[in-house]
Amino acid sequence: MSERDNMLARIREALSVAAPQDHYPETESRPSLPTIAAMRGWLPVGTDELEANIELFRNRAADLKAEFQLLNNADEVLRAVRALRDVEGWTKVATHHGELTESVCGRLGLPLCRTDAAYDIRELECCSVSLTECDALIAQTGSVLVTSRSAGGRALSVLPPHHLVLARRTQLLRDLPGAFELLKRKYAPNYPSFISFITGPSRTGDIERILVLGAHGPKKLTILCV
Repeated sequence: MSERDNMLARIREALSVAAPQDHYPETESRPSLPTIAAMRGWLPVGTDELEANIELFRNRAADLKAEFQLLNNADEVLRAVRALRDVEGWTKVATHHGELTESVCGRLGLPLCRTDAAYDIRELECCSVSLTECDALIAQTGSVLVTSRSAGGRALSVLPPHHLVLARRTQLLRDLPGAFELLKRKYAPNYPSFISFITGPSRTGDIERILVLGAHGPKKLTILCV
């Protein structure tokens, strides 16, 4: 008997046993579901005050092991990016055309791989960092909202080991409903093919519940907001 036949035989055997209709015996009471009010406590909603939302986003990002820096102007952004370049020893930068990215990338003195035009995926794989813009920052969750149109395609924010996001204070939103409203207002009815809420660097805890960063994407996430 082939392995295929063995596998199908095990599936047939499993299907012959009726599944239980209720996970809780009659002698046990079902656990009560949390109320909407309780669930809202897990994700506090921001306010309409910029400073409060900035502080909430900063705290959320720190909990998620993402680095967040609030800067005052383009010169400070450039200095911060150059400092990261020197510390990490970047050799090539993956990026896309944008007002914020253009103000930095051309002044790093490194070769660039731009993904908003035809490019070689092997070249992207060799990049030390991806430098992108975004659609929004969400204070409620510490998330970065990116799309294929705002962040240079589908692979740029995923493949390099360090994702560096450039954002503006005006892009900071209080909560997730505001983010979905933004997407509808900005893109409907022709939505991008890729929409992602990046909530901290890539991670997994599947093995012995040990947190491992960089399992399925960038190991490091840095957000510079000006």
